[in-house]
Amino acid sequence: MGLGDKIKHAAEKVGGKAKEATGDATDNDRLKAEGKAAQAKAELKQAADKVKDAFKKH
Repeated sequence: MGLGDKIKHAAEKVGGKAKEATGDATDNDRLKAEGKAAQAKAELKQAADKVKDAFKKH
């Protein structure tokens, strides 16, 4: 997995956290849910990156 992809996935997670925080501040449940979903998606991508890296090492 390339460094660019890892940075992109980390940025997606940060964006999700920001979206969730904005939804929390504005009492917007839809925005909070979208932020949480974006974070979960980014975490899955990051986990996949780690698995791919582990297979490359062996």
